[in-house]
Amino acid sequence: MQRIFDGHNDTINHLQRIGDTTGEGFFEGGVLAHLDLPRAREGGFAGGFFALWSPAPNTPMDEFTAGDGTVMHEDPIDAVPPEFARDTLFAQADLALTMAEQDSFRLCTNAAGIEDAADDDAIAALLHLEGAEGIGEDLAELDALYDKGLRSVGPVWSRPNIFGHGVPFHFDKSPDTGPGLTDAGERLVKRCAEKNMIVDLAHMNEAGFWGIAKIYDGPLLSTHSGVHALCPATRNLTAKQLAAIAERGGIVGLNYHCSFLRKDGKQDSDTDLEIMIRHLDALINALGEDGVALGSDFDGALMPNALRDASKLPALIAEMESAGFGKKLIEKICWSNWINMIRRIIG
Repeated sequence: MQRIFDGHNDTINHLQRIGDTTGEGFFEGGVLAHLDLPRAREGGFAGGFFALWSPAPNTPMDEFTAGDGTVMHEDPIDAVPPEFARDTLFAQADLALTMAEQDSFRLCTNAAGIEDAADDDAIAALLHLEGAEGIGEDLAELDALYDKGLRSVGPVWSRPNIFGHGVPFHFDKSPDTGPGLTDAGERLVKRCAEKNMIVDLAHMNEAGFWGIAKIYDGPLLSTHSGVHALCPATRNLTAKQLAAIAERGGIVGLNYHCSFLRKDGKQDSDTDLEIMIRHLDALINALGEDGVALGSDFDGALMPNALRDASKLPALIAEMESAGFGKKLIEKICWSNWINMIRRIIG
């Protein structure tokens, strides 16, 4: 079975929100929408970027996974109280550390660790920060989370914080939605570079994207996005952005969320996997075969019916094969492109 390293999931966030302090629900299965150990093993999911993310207080669990046929948010999302975010993120990091006490789940801080975990049939988890609301301007919390295993940072989620302005969930609009990085945001990006951490552009608006490209010398990457020309959601990447990522030898993980795949932007799980092939083809044309990967957004987005959870990942592999993707290209998209990029940035 083709093993898969994935660019993004919100599984730890959901475990923490349901009060699971040990990860029992992940190991035993049955409580999460898309990803747990039994379904990962069934589908070939060998690891990925496991996100730490703080919802706003009292956010419904299904806010971004409901298949109601509508287009996603039209209104900006308010900032989250920093103290609430900090407590939430550190609780999630501690949950990940507790989960790593099990042989079947391993926190990894470099590419070799990911490969070793996969060889040992353990889920390889690279900790990622999706929105830095819980970090103060002195960046002390970043250092503390690094000590807990954090190796990847998205400065913003799709809302404002002290580091910048995330791109809101609009449809049929440009990602050029407002101001970019703040001075604090520039300091955060530079500190991440000093620590050889991944800097993720997935939720940056266009001004923030170009701001990071200006001050960060590493490869530009987005862990979970799509192609704006195929689905004009503000969360997707324009041709100009893709060209910049290609010029820097970067990478994009394809987001499985229906609203970021469909040309009509609807939250409709009746979405054919063939549209994912169109996004992958467009990414290959823009970035080359070494610049394309997967970024599911499991447990944080609405999946197509045929890819409703991690156990169904072989259906996506079969769709790639039917489209003429050869074995070598499929292996790159599913595994080695992410591993090589992690080795390049982190080690």
